[in-house]
Amino acid sequence: MTSLSSYSLNGRRALVTGAAGLLGPQHAIALAELGAEVVLTDIDPVRLAQAASLASKTQPGSYRAITMDVTITASITEAAREIGDVDVLVNNAAIDPKVTPGDDSALATRFEHFALDEWNRQMNVGLTGAFLCCQVFGSGMAARKSGAVINIASDLSVIAPDQRIYRVEGVAEGSQPVKPVSYSVIKTGLVGLTRYLASYWASAGVRVNAISPAGVYHTQSPDFVSRLTNLIPLGRMADADEYRAAIQFLASPASSYMTGHNLVIDGGRSVI
Repeated sequence: MTSLSSYSLNGRRALVTGAAGLLGPQHAIALAELGAEVVLTDIDPVRLAQAASLASKTQPGSYRAITMDVTITASITEAAREIGDVDVLVNNAAIDPKVTPGDDSALATRFEHFALDEWNRQMNVGLTGAFLCCQVFGSGMAARKSGAVINIASDLSVIAPDQRIYRVEGVAEGSQPVKPVSYSVIKTGLVGLTRYLASYWASAGVRVNAISPAGVYHTQSPDFVSRLTNLIPLGRMADADEYRAAIQFLASPASSYMTGHNLVIDGGRSVI
C-alpha cells in the first residue's frame, strides 16, 4: 500500500538540467516540495539565477544554482565534483525551436532546408546532453545501487507534429513554416534512451522513466492556441505547474516498481 510518506525525498539531492527554461523551475519546485535539496543547472547564469529565485519564492526549500553545459563532458564532471552525489536526475535541457508564422526564417525550418549545423546544435543539447549527464550522474547512482532518472520528452515523441497549426494564409506550400524534424527525433530518442537505461541499470537499483508533456500556455498567439486546443480532447493547453505531480511520482519511491515508462501527459491529444 502506497502512503504519502513514500513520496518523501527528504535527505535526497536532485539535479535539474536546463533549469532556466519554461518548465525547469516547475520541476525544481516539485522536487523541493518533497523535501529534496535541488540543484538547478543551465548554461546561462543570469537566467539560471532568475529561475532559482522563482522556484524559491514559489516553494521555499534548499536550492543551489550551478552553471553547467550539458554538451561538454568536462563541464558536467566539474559540476559533479562540486555538487556531490545525486539521487534524482531530471534531464530537461533542450532547444525548443519556435515556429513563428510569417517570420523570414520560416523556410529554414522545413526539412529540405534544415541546416546540418542546426541539427547538430539541437541534438547535442537535447539528446547527447542527456546521454552525457546519465553517464556521469546516472553511473554514480548505479555504483550506489539507488537513484531515479527522469527524461523530459514530449508528446511529439509519440505523435508527429500537426504542421497545420503553423500555417500562414497566402504563403506557398513549400514556404510554410513547420516544426523542425530535429525536435521530434530528439524527443523520440530520449524515450529510446529511457528504455535502454531502464533495462541496463535495472539490477543496479536505478529507475529510468520519461514524461512526455504537451504544449504549455506561454504567450502564444490566440490563433495558435485555438488551432492547437482544437486537437486536444480536454480542450486546452497545460498550465506550467500541471506536470509537477508527475515529476514527484517518478522521482520518489512512490513509483518504486516503475521503470522504462514514457508517461504521456497531453490532455488526450495522442489518443485520437
